[in-house]
Amino acid sequence: MIEIIPAIDIIDGKCVRLSRGDYDTSKVYSDSPADMARRFADAGVRRIHLVDLDGAKAGKPCNLKVLSEIRKAVSVELEWGGGLKKEDHLDMSFECGADCVVCGSVAVKEPLKLVKWLREFGGEKVILGADLRDGKAATAGWTEDSSVTADSLVERFMKNGLSQAIVTDISKDGMLQGPSDQLYVQLQEKFPTVIFTVSGGISSMDDIRRLDGLGLRRVIVGKAIYENRISMEDIALWSQKG
Repeated sequence: MIEIIPAIDIIDGKCVRLSRGDYDTSKVYSDSPADMARRFADAGVRRIHLVDLDGAKAGKPCNLKVLSEIRKAVSVELEWGGGLKKEDHLDMSFECGADCVVCGSVAVKEPLKLVKWLREFGGEKVILGADLRDGKAATAGWTEDSSVTADSLVERFMKNGLSQAIVTDISKDGMLQGPSDQLYVQLQEKFPTVIFTVSGGISSMDDIRRLDGLGLRRVIVGKAIYENRISMEDIALWSQKG
């Protein structure tokens, strides 16, 4: 059964959501990400996806204090990303409570660095973040484009221990129009040993049931929760089945 991973995106210490990665569309949903994380944990989720949007734009972690507060509030697994460019950024993230880190821009711009981190920390703790615009990876908080595809990224890092990848279709993110199902099916079929997380576009439990039927294993849900299209009760019931 596909695992629901709720998302908490952070700007200025607050829980926000964007549309298609556009910072100008930022909408605040909670002043306390830790309280939001506690609600998710109470609903029975096993993992929460945390994004330091300030860090993604700045190229360095900016909300580690918030990560520490969330860690104190919940015992579930925390995956943390946004602006992780140097090894000490990873060290600080782990020290502040992250169980695993998501690396995106580094994978595109400095692949040898990610190879080193995968070998040093392992595929359980270092996750590839592939944020796609028109099929190509975007970096720097989705503000810069590249010519690199998700397939090429996965192929590059699999031999160095990559076991998890979060693939986001930026055109779908925050739009509540449904995910790009076939993108994930094709990736999962091509790279069966990698656990792919669907990210972007989830609008309802019907989307999640469909992805589950397609054999996908993880899905990040953000705006659909905050806009009350998926309730905490829905998440709790699904988590109990899993």
